[in-house]
Amino acid sequence: MRKTAFAGHLKNQAALHPSMTPQDTVKLCFQAVFGAEHILTDPATARANLLAEFAQIPPREMAVFELISVEYSRCNLAAWKCLQLPAEWLFRMFLHSAAGNATPAKEEDTGKRENAEALFMEYLETVTACADQGLLPFTGTAWRGYLEEYLAGGVRPVHHSQPYRLREKPAYRIVKRDYEKLLPVLQKLVALQEEALPEQANQEQTIQEQNFQGQAMQKQAEPKIIAIDGRAAAGKTTLAALLSQVLAAEVIPMDDFFLPAELRTAERLAQNGGNIHYERFRAEVLPYLKKNESFSYHRFDCGIMDYSGARLGQKSSWRIVEGSYSCHPAFGDYMDCRVFCDISPDEQRERIMKRNGPEMAEAFSTRWIPMEEQYFKTERIKEKADVIIEV
Repeated sequence: MRKTAFAGHLKNQAALHPSMTPQDTVKLCFQAVFGAEHILTDPATARANLLAEFAQIPPREMAVFELISVEYSRCNLAAWKCLQLPAEWLFRMFLHSAAGNATPAKEEDTGKRENAEALFMEYLETVTACADQGLLPFTGTAWRGYLEEYLAGGVRPVHHSQPYRLREKPAYRIVKRDYEKLLPVLQKLVALQEEALPEQANQEQTIQEQNFQGQAMQKQAEPKIIAIDGRAAAGKTTLAALLSQVLAAEVIPMDDFFLPAELRTAERLAQNGGNIHYERFRAEVLPYLKKNESFSYHRFDCGIMDYSGARLGQKSSWRIVEGSYSCHPAFGDYMDCRVFCDISPDEQRERIMKRNGPEMAEAFSTRWIPMEEQYFKTERIKEKADVIIEV
């Protein structure tokens, strides 16, 4: 399956970049398997290089992501800049993508590297087949000649060829494809920042005037809040984790506010969102979300059906509230961005069965999902969302 998918990505790259040579194709195969692990020896230098390159690159309307494998994409700097997305966000995506696939250091993990090298060799074979069929910008003979020379030096990264650099002007970073789903959310957040600029400018002017009058004070912009609601098994937790990495944001899971057994009366569970402890969320979280300071709240553990210590919410410019009922009207409009994660009923059933097993899948089907659906319908949660992410 991976080889078939890679063949498609390979042919697309050849169509997009007709200057691709055998050397560039080896680079593509290497990146498709290993990502950018070889670049991340010094994160500080990698960040400085990206910021410098980003400052020089002109914005351009083009695809933000070019798929190169099941796992990785090339994220084009010019397209990222055209959308006015911060370079720092792209660096964090690149950083976590590379760090998550770092070369194993322990002997017991060398099998992972060996498997990766085996896949790399399979991709090279795929190139041979495509070149022989005339599907690439070079012949099978030219490919075999370069490949023999390359393999004599062992599996290693290579640079783009000079012809490719001159004609294609590559400027990208390798990121895991999981981050692609964040793009509409990140675009919305940039729009929010732009809307806040006039207000922030006025605040800064006020602070300067106060300082001039001898009334020194410091004021930081309040955190922006993202609420991620949506259907069970639609990827809310995964989306929040990825977004947290890009924004360096705190995540507050709604699972921490599951309703304790002693409060689960028939009357309570008949309410929309009655199975969450929304009173405690309002008391322990809502007053602090927009403050530039850390706070803590009691954490309910669904595994033991009891409270399990406290969770500390660190000071952060962004905060993410994740989980079903995070957009419950009982909380008001506390969020700056509403995200709804959607999924088809068939895919939902399949995911829940795989994740939770048949017994819990039955509970979801007969109890939790009907409650969610009633909440979504009555409160029009999807219709009110700023961004909808579909599986």
